[in-house]
Amino acid sequence: MPTTMSLAVKLHFTSTTHLGNSTKTTSLQSLSAKFRPTPISHFNPLTSALYKPRMSNFPKSKSSSFVIKSSLIEPDGGALVDLVVPESLRAAKTVEAESMPKVRLTKIDLEWVHVLSEGWASPLRGFMREDEYLQSLHFNFLRMKDGSIVNMSLPIVLAIDDTTKERIGSSSNVGLVGPSGDLIGFLRSIEIYKHNKEERIARTWGTTAPGLPYVEEVITPAGNWLIGGDLEVLKPIKYHDGLDHYRLSPKQLREEFDRRNADAVFAFQLRNPVHNGHALLMNDTRRRLLEMGFKNPVLLLHPLGGFTKADDVPLDVRMQQHSKVLEDEVLDPETTIVAIFPSPMHYAGPTEVQWHAKARINAGANFYIVGRDPAGMGHPTEKRDLYDPDHGKKVLSMAPGLGKLNILPFRVVAYDTVAKKMEFFDPSRAKDFLFISGTKMRTYARNGENPPDGFMCPGGWKVLVKYYQSLQAEEATQQPATVSS
Repeated sequence: MPTTMSLAVKLHFTSTTHLGNSTKTTSLQSLSAKFRPTPISHFNPLTSALYKPRMSNFPKSKSSSFVIKSSLIEPDGGALVDLVVPESLRAAKTVEAESMPKVRLTKIDLEWVHVLSEGWASPLRGFMREDEYLQSLHFNFLRMKDGSIVNMSLPIVLAIDDTTKERIGSSSNVGLVGPSGDLIGFLRSIEIYKHNKEERIARTWGTTAPGLPYVEEVITPAGNWLIGGDLEVLKPIKYHDGLDHYRLSPKQLREEFDRRNADAVFAFQLRNPVHNGHALLMNDTRRRLLEMGFKNPVLLLHPLGGFTKADDVPLDVRMQQHSKVLEDEVLDPETTIVAIFPSPMHYAGPTEVQWHAKARINAGANFYIVGRDPAGMGHPTEKRDLYDPDHGKKVLSMAPGLGKLNILPFRVVAYDTVAKKMEFFDPSRAKDFLFISGTKMRTYARNGENPPDGFMCPGGWKVLVKYYQSLQAEEATQQPATVSS
């Protein structure tokens, strides 16, 4: 049995299920008997095949010394949170919400409502009250009533201004109104407390330097108060942008993993187009899981779909590019699920990557691939990385509340000029490798140039070139006309 997989946790083939403060060890045979695949056709449009249910067993090896946490890992808090009002109660709840004082949501506030309502932040049941906020901000976790802890590295809060606070007055409940004026839901048993922006920024990002994208977009213009309470959402959040069918909830993803009878689920998050180096990492992870004895490991390719900074590739373009990656079978459509993770992006490095990993636990993934400088960015005022590129994977391996998740650190991938393909970096012949940065990739695309053969599948590259050419055309039409004298 190969033992080369680099894990941040010790592994053997006994499944451990966490129930509050107690831990129960279960035989693999009894766990595999729990799988009951449902014979339905696959509903993710990025996958072209139809799937037949097939039984697979958990890996068995008497000689193995690995510990593998079971797939369909238990959600934080023991049960997925679902904050969407049942259809039978919506009319009455809507009338009730209409009578409450109103809080207007921004577009990014609505993305957080989406995240909360589907249980990505389980066991959180609404925007944070002050005690939850302080635990998250200072300790990166929440303590449950039974004494157990769950990871919660980013505060999920709703800001209001002085005028809204005065309008709420002594009311204990408020209605939530979306950016377009529609009634979204409400908060019950509210608590209003001071929004100390400087402390929030310093503790979340480790700096208060100007130019942090989320800070400038969300926190700086926000009000001086935070409002927390129990959230109820009148109906599922939809964006009507042609991508809602990719926005699978944690419950839907778990059902799909179960239907496919996955015995391991490994998640890969990105906010960039998929090049062949990414694909090599994902395919190699699946290969290693198979070598470890798993029969049907399934990849969750999970691009971030909320707020991103202005120079990132837009979500719709990324989804088109991902579609081409599957069409060209750079990734196997039969063992890959592509779905959108609705969270906004903070670019808060090791602090934020904990949130990304924790949310995938709630979606059912028991392996999480982490790369160089996850959730990082360049320093906004200096020519250097904002975070140490290795700290993300180190933090994940020891973060409180993430012990049940298997962390899979990246191996370094670069373009092998001899083999003419993306390959794992070999320091012994470093001169043969070319590192193609995101900036270099964008330069190729903007200029209509092709990257080296083997860097990205042709179909995916055409999507990027088309996007950047359209961007250049748009910029050209916005240039002011010059008048010569």
